[in-house]
Amino acid sequence: MATNMRADAGLVSRAANGVVAGIAGGIVFGILMAMMGMLPMVAMLVGSSSAVVGAVMHLVISAAFGLVFAVAVPATGTGALLGAGAIYGVLLWVVGPLLIMPAWLGMPLFMINGMTLMSLLGHVLYGLVAAGVLAALRRRTVRA
Repeated sequence: MATNMRADAGLVSRAANGVVAGIAGGIVFGILMAMMGMLPMVAMLVGSSSAVVGAVMHLVISAAFGLVFAVAVPATGTGALLGAGAIYGVLLWVVGPLLIMPAWLGMPLFMINGMTLMSLLGHVLYGLVAAGVLAALRRRTVRA
C-alpha cells in the first residue's frame, strides 16, 4: 500500500512539474506568437478573435502538453531531455498547426509557408524551454 502511495505521489509530482514547465515554454512561445499576431488565430478555436482569449487558450494547451511530456519522458540527463523537448516541439507542430488547427478551422492541412515555419521555430523553442525547466524542477525534486 505504501509503495502505491509513493508511486501516485511521484506521478502527481511529475505531472505538476510538467504543468509548470509547459507554462514556462508557453510564455516564451506566446511572446513570439503575440509579436507575430498569431494569438487571435488560436482564439478562433473557441469562436473568438481576441488575442487575450488566444493567449489564455495557448497557455492552457501549453500546460496540458507540458504535463504529457513530463509524464511520458523518463528521468534522464539534461542533454537527452533537451533533445526530447526539441523533438516533442516538432511533433506538436505537425499535429497542431499543420493538422488539428487547420482541420478545426476549415483550412488546408499541412500548409507550409512563412507563418508555419515560424510556428515550427516557436514549437521547438517551446519544447526546449519546457524541457529545460523540467530538468531544473526534477533536479530540485531529487535534492529535496
